[in-house]
Amino acid sequence: MTRFLRAATVLAAFALLGCSQQEEVAMPDPFTLDAQAIGRYCGMNVLEHDGPKGQIILTRIPEPIWFSSARDAVAFTMLPDEPKNIAAIYVSDMATATSWEQPGADNWIDAKTAFFVLGSRQRGGMGTSETVPFSTEEAARAFAATNGGKVVRFDDIPLDYVLGDSDEEPDDDAVGAIAPHAGH
Repeated sequence: MTRFLRAATVLAAFALLGCSQQEEVAMPDPFTLDAQAIGRYCGMNVLEHDGPKGQIILTRIPEPIWFSSARDAVAFTMLPDEPKNIAAIYVSDMATATSWEQPGADNWIDAKTAFFVLGSRQRGGMGTSETVPFSTEEAARAFAATNGGKVVRFDDIPLDYVLGDSDEEPDDDAVGAIAPHAGH
């Protein structure tokens, strides 16, 4: 009987452990940018705008939400009335873009791992300040050296920069040097 109780206890512990662990869901792949992509906030074809773009994929919805700028994609994650069941946030990798005018159709990077330049002289898709994403810190720093701005990670992008009037370079207090990625 004791052996039976020990076995039952071990099985119950494994069952509880299995129930308490969350199933990790694979991040969906990004979609290719094409002429069908319409910006969430501007209602215009995303291809008509210069600079980096964004796409967000929600859980259980097989289509991306497109953004004319990387900044708009970041804003989506900060706005309280937007869905929070985000499966993936992708932004154009400007480290591999052909040019500012042609940021690429398939060079997407996970926004949460990107290095962003804030406050540069380059204007985003709708002619506003941009959060310019790069896959490497070196590429982001080189861009900032040429175009001005500060390098930050996704979690360090100030709410005021994205949702406020951000035509000016952010202050050092609002945007520090590269900080470790904390996960959003």
